[in-house]
Amino acid sequence: MYVRDAKNREEVWLLDHIEAMGLDDAAFRSRDYVVALDEETNEKAGFGRLRVHKTDEGDYCELTGIGVLDAWRGQGVGAHVIERLVEKSGDAGFDVVYSFALEPTYLAQFGFEPVPTGELPAPMRTRLAAKRETMTGDIVPMRLSLEQFEMPERLREAFKMAVSVDEESTPEEAPEDFGIDPESATYKYDTGR
Repeated sequence: MYVRDAKNREEVWLLDHIEAMGLDDAAFRSRDYVVALDEETNEKAGFGRLRVHKTDEGDYCELTGIGVLDAWRGQGVGAHVIERLVEKSGDAGFDVVYSFALEPTYLAQFGFEPVPTGELPAPMRTRLAAKRETMTGDIVPMRLSLEQFEMPERLREAFKMAVSVDEESTPEEAPEDFGIDPESATYKYDTGR
């Protein structure tokens, strides 16, 4: 498994999965995303977005739109998407990133801390209000100082061994599935040998 920047040709795939998962797609740009892939099959496993908010009072960085396909959940894929986004935010010159979480305990394991709404910078308060209008559930604003980021070892190991758990695998079809008795059936081109 590995995580890389999304490519333009993956835009439709990203939009389909963002919609299916009910994630935020405001101001969508595929170049803001990273994608987790299985290096053997090239199967996409998850994705996430680094969104930069440029304002007069400063620039702010948000991790958003993080999703993992059902067949890949519980295997550290989301954790590595987050790790890659944190690295990219540091490369872009940010010391702090924000995220708005429905499951704050998930982000807390990486070093994110809840932030009271009143302590958020004005642009992040505006973004929180917009997210609360479009999403259901209790959204908690979270903040991470990049030097506090920590990848739990269990998630690092799980990611190394991640495999798709195909829930829709279909068994191989047999002649009996079509009402054919293979012992007595003759076929159009059967030569009797």
